[in-house]
Amino acid sequence: MKRCPSGHKRVVPIPPELVRILAEHLERFGAGEEGRLFRTSTGGIVSASAVWRIWRDARVIGLSSEQQVTPLAGRPYDLRHAYATLLLNAGVPPKEVALRMGNSVEVLWKVYAGCLDGDEVRLNRMIEKALAA
Repeated sequence: MKRCPSGHKRVVPIPPELVRILAEHLERFGAGEEGRLFRTSTGGIVSASAVWRIWRDARVIGLSSEQQVTPLAGRPYDLRHAYATLLLNAGVPPKEVALRMGNSVEVLWKVYAGCLDGDEVRLNRMIEKALAA
């Protein structure tokens, strides 16, 4: 975690489905000597260039051709932004989202709160419903 003392640990609550996926991954692949989940075939650190190649290929598989030419999911760290937005859009209270992200509510709003691609229609419906009430 950023700016935390060495050896600092914090509990990160995650949904049971993600716990299941993590447990399956650990059962199938195990962890490296230093506890790494993802490592090379020899147990080393995956290089940044390998991560970028895999990320580029994943964008081609997971995004439409229109989305691929946009900044959407342009880098792996963008998943963190998408996760924060997903939780907020799902109605999870901002304080809980910030806790799960390991940030303050202020940082959550300043850095991570955004809009998932294609979510504008749903958000506009929510606003229209509120205005009609």
